[in-house]
Amino acid sequence: MGLTGIQIFKLLPKTNCGECGVPTCLAFAMNLAAGKAELDKCPYVSAEAKEKLASESAPPIRPLTIGTGEYAVKVGGETVLFRHEKTFVNPPGLAVMVSTAEDAATVDGKIGRFQKAQYDRVGLKLRAEMIAVKDAGGGADAFCALAGKVAATGAAMIFISESADVLTAAADKFKDKKPLLYAATAGNVEAMGNLAKASECPVAVKGDGTIESVIALSEKLSGMGVKDIVLDSGTRDLKKAFSEQIMIRRSALKDRFRPLGFPTIVMANEMGDGLMEEALVAATFIAKYGALIVMSDLQPHVLFPLLLERLNIYTDPQRPMTAEQGIYPINNPDENSPVMVTCNFSLTYFIVSGEVEGSRVPSWLLVQDTEGLSVMTAWAAGKFSGETVGTFINKCGIKDKVKHKNIIIPGYAAGISGELEEELGAGWTVSVGPREASQIPKFLKSFKA
Repeated sequence: MGLTGIQIFKLLPKTNCGECGVPTCLAFAMNLAAGKAELDKCPYVSAEAKEKLASESAPPIRPLTIGTGEYAVKVGGETVLFRHEKTFVNPPGLAVMVSTAEDAATVDGKIGRFQKAQYDRVGLKLRAEMIAVKDAGGGADAFCALAGKVAATGAAMIFISESADVLTAAADKFKDKKPLLYAATAGNVEAMGNLAKASECPVAVKGDGTIESVIALSEKLSGMGVKDIVLDSGTRDLKKAFSEQIMIRRSALKDRFRPLGFPTIVMANEMGDGLMEEALVAATFIAKYGALIVMSDLQPHVLFPLLLERLNIYTDPQRPMTAEQGIYPINNPDENSPVMVTCNFSLTYFIVSGEVEGSRVPSWLLVQDTEGLSVMTAWAAGKFSGETVGTFINKCGIKDKVKHKNIIIPGYAAGISGELEEELGAGWTVSVGPREASQIPKFLKSFKA
């Protein structure tokens, strides 16, 4: 059993210098205990304390980052087996494979779909982040040329080759992009370990289809001083690979078995017969417990459901998604435009704002902080009452933006209208809008403030 935060705190220097990235040593100790920080971040910890804490303070699954910039993918860092226990932290990176064996049109098509397939949902941009570049035996020059085309997209990259020489040439040219080098095997582990250290790039290990082979490779690289490792057992059978993913996660979290305490990669493109089967494989390992998932293509009808699955699984179940409280002008409203109020539950906000925008009626939308609760739930909990809504309207500044004195409330909150009028003061009237968002355009087009 790991040390508690207080036990770790007693071994820290207690300088509260903040150089570790958090303001106090106690906060840093709590992060260490939760597996969210590394002891190396503390510049003043003593050698004696470091020896005592080294094994206890390291995250059970090492976090690492592949790529740079807006497409960078952070994986690992997980602390639970099941999402309802706490939350899953870093969503898996989705990658499309391009190969030196493919013609330019095919490669350009995949890259084009990768760049185009981006979706806005509840205020987030959903997209794949990675492109895997595979060496089909064309040599270092062909591989580097293809990698250069991929690098121009900004995507995080995975370099795949059976030749250490090809990967060495590519890593030397693109190491500032932090690609994942795939893969160290029993036959080349020493060369790949030296390459990973020299380039400071993460490296994947590929076993022979057994967990034991992965452990041996992981221990070898760790012994060489390589820290950023990704695991691939080499299994391409769905059922067996699924069992291995669970075994790896349990060993890392429950047994604190360091050789398996790394994120994993799933080659869905080698496990499914056709893109639809690949999608089923990808969906399986988004749930449990792939950190990187490679597919042969990213057609929109396949990618979008995977992005939604990933979003749902990696949304903290204890923290509803919310919009920021405030005034949202829609369709360029003026001082005579209607004013609507709603809650800050993200789904409610984006549905309501979308319907208002679609109506083409210039409007003001007031979004009140209800701690991420929907209108009905917030009303039942007393967080969307006449008093709370009235206080928000009085303080938000909307009274300075409009000449009229009319507020539209959601139909499901009709019961607060009388209390709200009292809160707003003389001259203000409260209109009750529709219950269903789909009726908003019709309502606004006939509404007179």
